[in-house]
Amino acid sequence: MKIQHVFFDLDHTLWDFEKNSDLTFQKIFLKQNININLKEFLAIYKPLNLKYWKLYREEKISKKELRYSRLKKTFDEMYYAISDDLINILAVEYINCLPHFNNLFEHTFEVLEYLKNKYELHIITNGFEEIQTKKMASSKILPYFKEVITSDSVGVKKPNAKVFQFALKKANAKAENSIMIGDSIEADILGAINVGMKALHCNFENKKVAKNNFNSITSLKEIKQYL
Repeated sequence: MKIQHVFFDLDHTLWDFEKNSDLTFQKIFLKQNININLKEFLAIYKPLNLKYWKLYREEKISKKELRYSRLKKTFDEMYYAISDDLINILAVEYINCLPHFNNLFEHTFEVLEYLKNKYELHIITNGFEEIQTKKMASSKILPYFKEVITSDSVGVKKPNAKVFQFALKKANAKAENSIMIGDSIEADILGAINVGMKALHCNFENKKVAKNNFNSITSLKEIKQYL
């Protein structure tokens, strides 16, 4: 069946999370007089953030624990003395400040313009409900999308089938005429395939991927080859 609905992930797929996150830390550390080497902090924080997000995705920790633990563990590994109160302040300021940076991956607007008259476009994201639409509005991509589905609104997270089933129902779409485009093989690609959707993997860093039953792209403009 012909594709009619295109579902995108947001962070690491359209919205350049790493760049925007780095700028956010730079801003809030300066504001709170955190005297630390940002490059060293980020080198430790980023893999820890991925680890804690996996735990959050698997329902093993809460949103509050994710926000606190990823910072606490990083500061601990750097032997940087900081109070729990200040960590909690940073956690809140990070969430408040992050949506105001609006860097997108190259070719985002070009591809959305190309797709908008051919398909209905939607977002499925595990990001926090309170900031995802703010990110999209700030970066001026919100008008391209008919439905924005967050895991918070469903109560479970990708790759849980319920997220995709909820999104398909909300978009009035069928799995067989829908495709999911995202960076996470586990959350986006396998999650979508398991409910009968097609999937396209965003592998912008051109990492080695095990033999698979889905296609990968290294640039958003390559979407035009598939849609």
